[in-house]
Amino acid sequence: MDDHPFQKITISGPTLSALMHRIATSLGDVDGLLFGHVTRLTPSSLTDDNTPQNPDSDLVATITSFFCPNIPLSFYDSLGRVDSVTLHRLVSSTIHQSSSGSSSSNFLGWFSARRKSPIRPSMREFFVSQSLSRLKTAAKGDKDLNPCVFLLFTTPVHGEMLYHTHEYRAYQFQVNSRCFEPKTIAIDNIGPDFRGNYGCFSPNSPFPELKCASAMNDEVGEDLNRMERVSKDQKELDMVAEGFCVGDLGKLMGSETVNSTMSLEDLYEKMLGKLDNLARQVEKSNAKVLEMENHNRKLRYKIARPVPE
Repeated sequence: MDDHPFQKITISGPTLSALMHRIATSLGDVDGLLFGHVTRLTPSSLTDDNTPQNPDSDLVATITSFFCPNIPLSFYDSLGRVDSVTLHRLVSSTIHQSSSGSSSSNFLGWFSARRKSPIRPSMREFFVSQSLSRLKTAAKGDKDLNPCVFLLFTTPVHGEMLYHTHEYRAYQFQVNSRCFEPKTIAIDNIGPDFRGNYGCFSPNSPFPELKCASAMNDEVGEDLNRMERVSKDQKELDMVAEGFCVGDLGKLMGSETVNSTMSLEDLYEKMLGKLDNLARQVEKSNAKVLEMENHNRKLRYKIARPVPE
C-alpha cells in the first residue's frame, strides 16, 4: 500500500481548546481517537501576469472532532496491540453520535497525552500506530489511506509551566518506511469555505519606466509655482502696508522724525482698523456656525425621538 504524505494537518481553534481542556481535567495520562476528513486542496497562487499555474494538489488532513474515554490504554494493551473489537465499537459509536454522519466523521487516527515527559513518540505509541496502519478501516473517499494521524500532547518537564501548560506535535505514520513523519499543524479559526481563497501573491510585472526629462520638468514647474505663491504673498503684504517699506524706518531719526512718526502712526491705526473688521467678521461667522449647529441638533433630536404608538 502506497503512502500518501500530508502537506499539513489542520484543526480548528475550538476543537483544539476542547481537547486540551479534556486532557488538563483528566486524572492522569489519557488517549483517544481523532475524526475528520482528508481533502485535496489546490493552492491558489495569484500572480499579476499570465504565468501558467502549477496544477499539483496538496493533501490536507482536517481534524473536526475527537473521542476521549478519560482512561489510558482505551483500545490497546500495554504492548501496543490494538483490540480491533473495542476500536470498532468506539469508532462506530462516535460516528453514530455525530450530528452529520458524513465525511466529517471519518476515523483519522489517535492522540496520546502524557505529563512531564519528552515530546517524542514512545515505543508503545509506535506499535499502536503500526497496528492501526494494518487495519482495513480506511477513511471514506480514499480507500488507500489508513488512519495514520497521530497527535502527541505533553506538559513541560521542568519550570516551563510558568509560560505554557501544554506542548503538542503532529505526526503521520508512514506504512512503508515504518516511521513517524512530523507534520505542520495549522489552527484554523475560519470556516472551510473561505480557506481556499487565501494563497500566495507574487508580483512579477516590472515597474514602468520613468523618463528623466518629465521628472525634471515637474521639478521646474513646482519651483515656478512656489515662486508665484511667494510673489502673491508679498503683494498681499504690500497692500496691508500701503506702500510703507523698510527703508522708510531711517526717517524716524533726524529732522523728518515728526512727519515719519505721523505716517507710521496712521499706518498703525489703519492696520488696527482692518484687524478689528476681520475680528467682527470672524465673530459673525462663529455666531452663524453656532446657530447652524443648534439647528442640526434639534433636527437630530426630532428624528431620534420615538414616535408614540
